[in-house]
Amino acid sequence: MPWPRPPAGLAFCACHLAAHLTNKYVLTTLKFTYPTLFQGWQTLIGGLLLHLSWKLGWVEISSGSRSHVLAWLPASVLFVGIIYAGSRALSRLPVPVFLTLHSAADGLVCAFRRIVLRERTSLPKISSALFVLAAAACLPHHDAQFDQEGYFWALSHLLCVGAYKILLKAQKSNVLSDIDQQYLNYIFSAVLLTFASYPTGELLRAVEFPFLYFYRFHSSCWASGFLGFFLSLSTVKLKSQMAPGLCTGWMVFAKPPARWTRRSLAGLLGEVEHVEERWGRPRSPEAAGGWISSCEASEGKNQGSHEN
Repeated sequence: MPWPRPPAGLAFCACHLAAHLTNKYVLTTLKFTYPTLFQGWQTLIGGLLLHLSWKLGWVEISSGSRSHVLAWLPASVLFVGIIYAGSRALSRLPVPVFLTLHSAADGLVCAFRRIVLRERTSLPKISSALFVLAAAACLPHHDAQFDQEGYFWALSHLLCVGAYKILLKAQKSNVLSDIDQQYLNYIFSAVLLTFASYPTGELLRAVEFPFLYFYRFHSSCWASGFLGFFLSLSTVKLKSQMAPGLCTGWMVFAKPPARWTRRSLAGLLGEVEHVEERWGRPRSPEAAGGWISSCEASEGKNQGSHEN
């Protein structure tokens, strides 16, 4: 059953905001900066949920011929670049800065269509694209917490997003639906990132992650996987039910206000820092187990003293 237009837009905005905040929490607050594992987990969960939705008849996925799948392979490679570079950038940049740079990809696509493809573009659309590009270009010069590596990965993410959208425009004869494309992206990304986690050393380093045994880390990872899936599904629904202009409007509206986003993340960050200052930060899985035991023992002791 198709969603009504306002609920579809609101669902997209909610998933968009929740997904980015959850990812930011895992990457920055918990400091789980292993993109091959984190993004591999997200794409694995997304692929499984999409496959389950297909089996239950909620979505339609066509098998497609081998030639169509191979033709889509370059786009899947770019998709891996998008999520990998995006994870790197989001771990080092504030959410509003990251989303502003992400939006600049539309300006690159507009310039490509105007200059290379010689397509007619309305003046308001050109003005909007130039405004977004100018805003993205001014960010590094006015960022008090400038992070060179973060902006490098953000630029890589921006270029991958732009190339991905240009490739979509170039493949006009592609018979794959949006769901088919996302399904192939999930499968390719999950396999590639899983195998890449060992050569990059992230698999071995993740074993020493201090919050590996914490329920908050586990719940955040599960939430990121589900929210990523719902964001992809809501994006497909939004594009299929609304005109391009209205769809773009909802996507712009989904960008969170900078101050509110920073305050919410500052609260989460301050909470974890308070725990680390009180109990100390574990450096290994064995230390994490002892850390948890000492926290529980001390909390029980404090509760007993209050009761007495």
